[in-house]
Amino acid sequence: QVQLVESGGGLAQPGGSLRLSCAASGFTFSSYAMGWARQAPGKGLEWVSSIYSDGSDTYYGDSVKGRFTISRDNAKNTVYLQMNSLKPEDTALYYCAKDRGTSWPRYEYDYWGQGTQVTVSS
Repeated sequence: QVQLVESGGGLAQPGGSLRLSCAASGFTFSSYAMGWARQAPGKGLEWVSSIYSDGSDTYYGDSVKGRFTISRDNAKNTVYLQMNSLKPEDTALYYCAKDRGTSWPRYEYDYWGQGTQVTVSS
């Protein structure tokens, strides 16, 4: 069955960096777009970033553009989220998700990981 397992969350200081990983299994990873989303305490789910199945194009939400970078390694069935210049408002539970779209993102997700907590605080 499809499994998505996130890792790499933790505590970071404002201005710091973290790199999230999402290991995928149970489907042909290289055939699907992937995405990251987050949910801050008391708030709704916010889309963060998406990437084409071959990694050739990426998209970002306005709140993270220029600070976060999504990438993928199809040989390792893993998608990453490099987060730089972290702000306290980036504190959230971060999820990776499998997009229904083959090749390019459709922003419709059919499988989600369990999430990894990111806390940005001094």
